[in-house]
Amino acid sequence: MDSWKAEEENMASMFGPDEDKNTPSSIPTQLQSLVEGSSTTVITEYKPAPDVDYLQELLAIQQQGPRSIGFFGTRNMGFMHQELIEILSYALVITKNHIYTSGASGTNAAVIRGALRAEKPELLTVILPQSLEKQPPESQELLAKVKHVIEKPHNDHLPLIEASRLCNMDIISQVQQVICFAFHDSKLLMETCQEAKNMRKIVTLFYLD
Repeated sequence: MDSWKAEEENMASMFGPDEDKNTPSSIPTQLQSLVEGSSTTVITEYKPAPDVDYLQELLAIQQQGPRSIGFFGTRNMGFMHQELIEILSYALVITKNHIYTSGASGTNAAVIRGALRAEKPELLTVILPQSLEKQPPESQELLAKVKHVIEKPHNDHLPLIEASRLCNMDIISQVQQVICFAFHDSKLLMETCQEAKNMRKIVTLFYLD
């Protein structure tokens, strides 16, 4: 290996420094390819593991009959993700599962819209972290269509993050299954999923990043 390195250095001194500024500096030498491997090979060989566990957990919902399911998720998501969540919520409600969620925008709003489309109002329960008046106007407009809305006015004095943590724990205590859409740095949602696992709930966690 030392002799290879010496030979490469000799060749470099013979030809001089690279004057062509258009040549990418990241292209590896043959020696680097032999010792370190090429980045292209690494990318080609990388195959992410299939989400078989997630699919099995979702199938278990119907195999064991209707369940009470808690939906959690980030407020920050694109239109396509919201559409997928609406479809999932709709499908779960028309198959007689009881959906529990909160009243925020993003995931919660998509869950509510999907459940409302199923036209089974008795199978949707929305638990708010604080009073209805504390919710943004667009959320209040959507919540006006929900039959079962549980408010927590006694938490109005708390910061929203603390009220949301208490709300999530309340939802977990009433469900058998938890489905969550989050980013890896969604601290509160990660805590919620871990708490659900500690309580022996089935947890299906979808990462959006």
